[in-house]
Amino acid sequence: MTRGEKLLAFFLLGAGISHFVNPEFFDAIVPPALPGSERLATYLSGVAEVIVGVGVLVRRTRRTALWAAAALFLAVYPANIYMAWDWRDRELSERLVAYGRLPLQIPLIWWTVVMARRQRAAL
Repeated sequence: MTRGEKLLAFFLLGAGISHFVNPEFFDAIVPPALPGSERLATYLSGVAEVIVGVGVLVRRTRRTALWAAAALFLAVYPANIYMAWDWRDRELSERLVAYGRLPLQIPLIWWTVVMARRQRAAL
């Protein structure tokens, strides 16, 4: 397991757990167009992050989990867009956090795809 894979796994595990520790934050960035309750979306995305994080740690499931991580980062991108739009009138420091999440998601997706492709080559 590479350092990058470990880092990604622990990032996902930390993010997933934070959905249960501080669900109000995540509830607030769920786009209102999504069906169901914000809390359900928060918990489902938290569970997904934990499962994918564990999957990255397990050699047998690592490649699939890396592809799942890329898909997950893509799937939650609308929440980051909604957060940036919804926080447009907040303090500058908060806006910078919301706006900063947008461009960071793209290299995160790319990074997981690169790691997943390397897994295939290593098989």
